[in-house]
This record gives sequence, structure tokens and C-alpha cells, in this order.
Amino acid sequence: MQNDYQELHSVILFDGLCNLCSSSVLFVIRRDKYKHFRFASLQGEFGKKILHQYGLNDTHLNSFILLEHNTITTASTAALRVAKKLTFPWPVFYGLIIIPAWLRNGIYHFIARNRYNWFGRKKECWIPDTDISFLFLK
Repeated sequence: MQNDYQELHSVILFDGLCNLCSSSVLFVIRRDKYKHFRFASLQGEFGKKILHQYGLNDTHLNSFILLEHNTITTASTAALRVAKKLTFPWPVFYGLIIIPAWLRNGIYHFIARNRYNWFGRKKECWIPDTDISFLFLK
């Protein structure tokens, strides 16, 4: 699926019911100086379409998913690739990529499994404010 936005923007797919995930999206928006990223909820039409298209199942609802140049990256690797494109000092964290993925993802998945208990869960999918709504795909 080649779309115009994919040529210019990477897409972050996130759990729209998760308070931690929604806060993380706002964190990225505030530090994405060049508006490189677009966002989509995994529960939304676009998110479901991408999950299906790339053969990802419901277990990926626990993951941060980055779609760049028609390639999917998940979990800690996706988060580090995003950090690399944010304003300083966040790109420095990309250096953590040298840590083996099994270790990084172990920590990542521990947090992901506990995110609702620690940070809470929304009853409905998060809807962004109108001033940033252009960054979200439906």
C-alpha cells in the first residue's frame, strides 16, 4: 500500500485506550520539530488495516508500531527509531540500539503488560485536540 503520506511521513500506531500510549504520542508531537510523524490508533480503521496488511495479530496491540517506507518496526526498536528523529537530547537514546533486542524488548514488554495497571485505561479511544488532529490518520 503506497500512499502519499508514507512517502513523506512515518506513521506511529499506538493503543488509543492506553493512557501511557496517548501520553507518549503527545511527547513525540511536542518534540517532532519537522512534523515527520503521523499517528493512528491500533483500534481505528487505519490501524486495523495496517495490522491485517502486515500480518500482525491482536498480540501486537501491546506494541508500539512504526511504519516507515512500507516497513514495520515494533517495540523498543521502533521507539528508538522515533527518538532518533526528535529534538535534542532524545536522539542520543538511539545509542541504546547496541543493547541486544531480546533484552531491550524484555523490558519493553514488561512495561507493556503492566501499562493499564500502572497508568490506567480509557473507556473510549483517545481523540486528539483539533489543533493537532491533522497529524492523525483515521
